[in-house]
Amino acid sequence: MGKRIISRRRGAGTGPYRSPSHRHHGPVYHPPATLVGPGRVVALEHSPGRSAPVVEVEGPDGQRLRMIAAAGIATGDRVALNAGAVDRGSLLPLASVPDGTLVSNLEVKPFDGGRLVRAAGTSALVVAHSARKVTVQLPSGAFKEFLATCRAQVGAVAGGGRGERPFTKAGKKVVAFQSLARAPFKVRGVAMNPVNHPHGGGAHQHVGRPSTVSAGAWPGQKVGRFSPKRRRKRSVGGH
Repeated sequence: MGKRIISRRRGAGTGPYRSPSHRHHGPVYHPPATLVGPGRVVALEHSPGRSAPVVEVEGPDGQRLRMIAAAGIATGDRVALNAGAVDRGSLLPLASVPDGTLVSNLEVKPFDGGRLVRAAGTSALVVAHSARKVTVQLPSGAFKEFLATCRAQVGAVAGGGRGERPFTKAGKKVVAFQSLARAPFKVRGVAMNPVNHPHGGGAHQHVGRPSTVSAGAWPGQKVGRFSPKRRRKRSVGGH
């Protein structure tokens, strides 16, 4: 009896396929809307469970908050919380952010804490304002409308050069991918045994079967390329 392929086994989220909890130092969301005033960056922290660093901000009431770091922010910088100047790292509603400004950590619904554009080096662009909504271009290039009361941080997320740093050796890549619960290396199916993958086995490395698979195939068989959709040929003369 064959085994489940790695991509299907990983979907269960158990054992080595789950990100270790001790690497996640708590959630990082926007502070409540009732906290209005200037804040001061008191510390920059490394967050192993996420790609971007985290800043510790002292609010106007003396309470310390954790926010995703904006690119170029430093200890001692001033940031606005929910109202104030449009400056790097400030948290403002989209209605207060002018067109052409880079933003990050956007809220999909007002006061949900921030859901989009949170990975290192990513940013979105404020394109246009209307009476109740603001159009933003996401990192994928898609344009999306948000309510003007949705909040976002000004500036791109810090850590943009993370993907350019070489790992230099395989062990460092294994450790780095443990926090993401992702496989650091991908083994080809034709290099496996028949018990591990439908493409495995044979006297030499070859698929040995049609590489396309139908959308209705059972999960353990669904490897390779999805077969193209059937297109009806147009008859000439309307027949």
